[in-house]
Amino acid sequence: MDFDLTDEQKAIQSLAREFARDEVRPRAEEMDREERFPYELIAKMAELGFMGLPFPEEYGGAGADTVSYALAVMEIARADASTAITMAAHVSLGATPFYLFGTEAQKQKYLVPLAQGKMLWGFGLTEPSAGSDAGNVQTKAVLQDGKWVINGTKAFITNSGTEISGGTTITAVTGKRPDGSREISNIIVPQETPGFTRSRKYRKMGWRASDTRELSFADAEVPQENLLGPRGEGYRQFLSILDGGRISVAALSIGLAMGAYDEAFGYAKERHAFGQPISKFQAISFKLVDMLTQIEHAKLMMLRAAWEKDRGRDYVQAASFAKLFAGELSHRVVNEALQIHGGYGFMDEYPISRMYRDQKINEIGEGTNEVQRVVLARLMGL
Repeated sequence: MDFDLTDEQKAIQSLAREFARDEVRPRAEEMDREERFPYELIAKMAELGFMGLPFPEEYGGAGADTVSYALAVMEIARADASTAITMAAHVSLGATPFYLFGTEAQKQKYLVPLAQGKMLWGFGLTEPSAGSDAGNVQTKAVLQDGKWVINGTKAFITNSGTEISGGTTITAVTGKRPDGSREISNIIVPQETPGFTRSRKYRKMGWRASDTRELSFADAEVPQENLLGPRGEGYRQFLSILDGGRISVAALSIGLAMGAYDEAFGYAKERHAFGQPISKFQAISFKLVDMLTQIEHAKLMMLRAAWEKDRGRDYVQAASFAKLFAGELSHRVVNEALQIHGGYGFMDEYPISRMYRDQKINEIGEGTNEVQRVVLARLMGL
């Protein structure tokens, strides 16, 4: 086994680390406090090629591999989870469906500007009654006179209501199969579509600088050619999209844990008690050792999943393992990092407070911990 990164992967990781340190971290606290979307950071990430990292250059991307993309998400999340999830959701959930399932015309119309970072895109799967039960989609789309007429509601959709959002690809029931089961398809809904409305941003515990909204469709009409991929393939498509997305969420969780470790390490070296830095006390040093040990473990799991994906192997189990472990890792590490801060960790003046709020969603999004265990149990033949 070769654990060395390629020169290109190292360069992308280094670029992302410098960008996160110099551009993202100084703005993170203010953006969180003001719940302000990072438009200026998105524009800079587009210039650096981050918004289209894993897509071919012919479609406006950077032509990088999954490992490079995951490393970039990890480094940006190390500075701010809100900025990282904006990038990760845009690439993994917004643009990837066009790359995997779109026609050439759809790729030229949507994927190219998305990969270039000229606009953002949402992926509308979750509904008020269809979260972990993702197949229980209630939104309906009826084909009438060459148009899809859409009615329904989507919940918790990222990147769906910003000033640069171009639209959302949604799952909808488009009919019944011969066996009587529901037929689910994916449909492209541009932002300006009449009958397509977006609520105000949710008030959230974490990821407060990212854009998350409820979407409503009331007789919203789009052309028949806005079907993404074959009719009735929506369920299979979004499962495939989520499989890949779990790698980026694992990377985000690890980056957040790394950021929390950085804060705890620095604080432990500076904070004095009983005449010496608290890092000299075994109770604190052991916490830091355990935190970094778990982070390194999670990184190996995440990079293995990305490596297998890049080689065209079956990476589903590896991605679920990585997402589950990294999500729970972020909880443990951030909690311990806050404990090292003591009372100061409870104050919003310290970054660890924001990180503590941001980490919880890592155990919920892209499949809850419980769903991951269900997926893995099935893959293990249980």
